[in-house]
Amino acid sequence: MANRLARATSPYLLQHKDNPVDWWPWGAEAFEEARRRDVPVLISVGYAACHWCHVMAHESFEDDGIAAQLNSAFVAVKVDREERPDVDAVYMTATQAMTGQGGWPMTVFATPDGAPFFCGTYFPKGDFARLLTSVTTAWRDQRADVIAQGAAVVQAVGGAQLVGGPTAPISAELLATAATGLAGEQDDTNGGFGGAPKFPPHMNLLFLLRHHERTGSAEALEIVRHATERMGRGGIYDQLAGGFARYSVDATWTVPHFEKMLYDNALLLRSYTQSWRLTGDAFARRIADETAAFLLRDLGTPEGGLASALDADAEGVEGSTYAWTPGQLTEVLGDEDGAWAADLFRVTAEGTFEHGKSVLVLGRDIDEADPVLVERWRDVRRRLLAARDSRPQPARDDKVVASWNGLAITALAEHGLLTGDKTTRDAAVALAETLAGRHLVDGRLRRVSRDGVVGEPAGVLEDYGCVAEGFLAVHQVTAGARWLDLARQLLDVALARFRTADGGFYDTADDAEKLLTRPADPTDNATPSGASAICAALISYAALSGETSYREAADTALATLGPLISGHPRFSGYASTVAEAALAGPFEIAVATTDPADPLVAEVYRRAPGGSVIVVGEPDRSGVPLLADRPLRDGAATAYVCRGFVCDRPVTVPADLDFGVELGRR
Repeated sequence: MANRLARATSPYLLQHKDNPVDWWPWGAEAFEEARRRDVPVLISVGYAACHWCHVMAHESFEDDGIAAQLNSAFVAVKVDREERPDVDAVYMTATQAMTGQGGWPMTVFATPDGAPFFCGTYFPKGDFARLLTSVTTAWRDQRADVIAQGAAVVQAVGGAQLVGGPTAPISAELLATAATGLAGEQDDTNGGFGGAPKFPPHMNLLFLLRHHERTGSAEALEIVRHATERMGRGGIYDQLAGGFARYSVDATWTVPHFEKMLYDNALLLRSYTQSWRLTGDAFARRIADETAAFLLRDLGTPEGGLASALDADAEGVEGSTYAWTPGQLTEVLGDEDGAWAADLFRVTAEGTFEHGKSVLVLGRDIDEADPVLVERWRDVRRRLLAARDSRPQPARDDKVVASWNGLAITALAEHGLLTGDKTTRDAAVALAETLAGRHLVDGRLRRVSRDGVVGEPAGVLEDYGCVAEGFLAVHQVTAGARWLDLARQLLDVALARFRTADGGFYDTADDAEKLLTRPADPTDNATPSGASAICAALISYAALSGETSYREAADTALATLGPLISGHPRFSGYASTVAEAALAGPFEIAVATTDPADPLVAEVYRRAPGGSVIVVGEPDRSGVPLLADRPLRDGAATAYVCRGFVCDRPVTVPADLDFGVELGRR
């Protein structure tokens, strides 16, 4: 018989609806039940594409004996971290404080008031059964100590919030320190930063690209080139269908943890698109194009959004969809092409993965090879992908997360404008329409939707920031006044409901559900922090609208992130990216024209530094401040290039465009 989770909309919760555990969804009712029964609460947090969440579910939550222990002595609460990032943030802080590390599945034992007193992550079945017995005994025989432990953890969690701390205004010196810090942590051999497990450093790459543009740093550009090449050639990138996996289990980008997340691919799409813009590298352009295609093909939902993730597993086996043996290549391709593909993709008898299988990597430069070889490679890819499609496929978490879709809107818009790809440009607009029509409810954002139905969880700060930034990108694509107005609505809510006393931001609104503490995490991890995202949107909105109060709010908030940027550059990549735009101006560019295909337009898109705002359209278009009082000159398309609301002379000839080299000293 299904438990209470059968009524959930979260795919992760629905994965547990048939467990013998008497699960409760997160909510006041669960804690009231724990008080009524006088038992502790087990809070189990994970997400649908999480491999070890599946393992713990199969080992423990599907086991009748474990379920009997849980049901008799606990109230068990299941939480989707992607649906409730606020709940996840509070208990992850507690888990890290108690254990020194975190991750998912996250396993928290709490009092009926929600105070955590014991935290951990994955527990094998035997360890978990013993832990349940120990916690039950402690709750019965050492209640005072348990409650005291919970109170101490609550106090520690509250003190961990970085609100009201030191500030550091953004400066060229501060960003130089961050760039130097990243260079010092680079993996000179394999690209990227740090060792195994290795995560794609998309936001750090965006920062270094902008740093290169502002300062002319060849080192910053080379770090990006090295990382993007090694990732794009590695097994973390799907060499047949495009799209990046969540991370690599090794330092060489060879064997990934196979789940594919929307947010990683959106941010990497931006990294590769911007890298191509600056270098003209055909490899970077191909990876950008294929990543954009992956987003739309494999994550697009019938209702118009983009799904959250593809699972790491297929029929319970991690990576089974993606790995190959030499014999399997030969079976699909024949002897000659099979041997050629094995050499190109580094598929060996020993294997790089499990059971003698290999994850495909690109062993040689193929993009600019002889056209005959390129066509052979493309044909081999098509045939292998067709064969792979007949294998069991990973499940898809098809909930639509507002912030992640906002990231995708910005990425698709940039790709469409810079490459001239109408498909991705139109997709960005359609995706924005979906968010505006479904996730905006009574002027406030909702975090998730599924099957066209919006969920109850309220949007957090990253939703407001990422969606506002996406709407501003679509304003630049369409020159439509509506998108500028919608972005302002979101920013006004953020300024009214999320700000701290020192001009920074909390992650939840002042009228959101009250948790143990009000989360305020400024670090950029898998996704931009809410603070970084909202600063990006504030700066762009101010540049597009001319309303300087929004820029003042951004500068104040960025100063609260300054110490993080200089001290921990790997965990402030988006904050640094935004800070580069702020220090560079950003450029405000209006192209007055009746012909969007005019060569001047393409040159502006190609040459304008990252972080610039660009609007193309007829002069004095209604509701578009950047085009106000910007006439054509002698009937020709005319570019108005401004910075800090101070403009150069209008330009009608592409060769006359001048954005400077070292913009910080221009």
